[in-house]
Amino acid sequence: MKLENIRAIVTGAASGIGRCIALEMARAGAKVVAGDLDMDGLKNLVTEAVELPGEIYGLHLDVANESSVKDFIPLASSKIGYANTLVNNAGILRDGLLVTQDEEGWLRKLPTAQWKRVIDVNLTGAFFMAREFAALAIEQNISPALIINISSVTRSGNPGQSNYSASKAGLDADTRTWALELAAFGFRVAGIAPGLTNTPILSRVSPDALAEMTATIPLGRIAEPYEIWQAARFIIECDYFTGSIIDVDGGARF
Repeated sequence: MKLENIRAIVTGAASGIGRCIALEMARAGAKVVAGDLDMDGLKNLVTEAVELPGEIYGLHLDVANESSVKDFIPLASSKIGYANTLVNNAGILRDGLLVTQDEEGWLRKLPTAQWKRVIDVNLTGAFFMAREFAALAIEQNISPALIINISSVTRSGNPGQSNYSASKAGLDADTRTWALELAAFGFRVAGIAPGLTNTPILSRVSPDALAEMTATIPLGRIAEPYEIWQAARFIIECDYFTGSIIDVDGGARF
């Protein structure tokens, strides 16, 4: 697919990786609908894109809410002449160990709500988006079409992230499954698994902890969102790439 022909929906686009992907698409001439709960962030994104060759529209979206997704998809598509690309980027962290014990012997268990919230946003939200996007694209005979799922290198497991790792492992499995299921309709489905990336979520990490994590990366630094965009661009432009995940992790392995 040529970038200037992209009509994309990008979730979690108010900041971080999603914001960068939306801006770079518009810089290449694409039309983009950015979805997020953060309306102030979306407003800033749209303002920044005004002078770019492409277009960005910002719309409220809660990917974990099925009704929100069902309302969003047709509205978003109508803004850009029916979307042919979906980037499932929205995701959250709610880290915690499965079971911990304090010095006095008291046990603390990972709360069910903490587990469920991450699964609802990261995995079920991507499912809602992919299902509604694919259904509308097929109804409108949109082909070729593309779904890019943003996974994580922690999909193979990482202490304190059983909910997050499970959500990303599930998203990887769905990437392969949807690629097989949707190929007959002219769809490609692929994923990107970033390592530690310079996004606002890192503001909650202490400098010492961040330095410790960075030290485990062979290239000696964290990724910039633009480097994740470069992987997305490859997927967009390589029409033979589907059903696989690109790790962009600086050589780190979990």
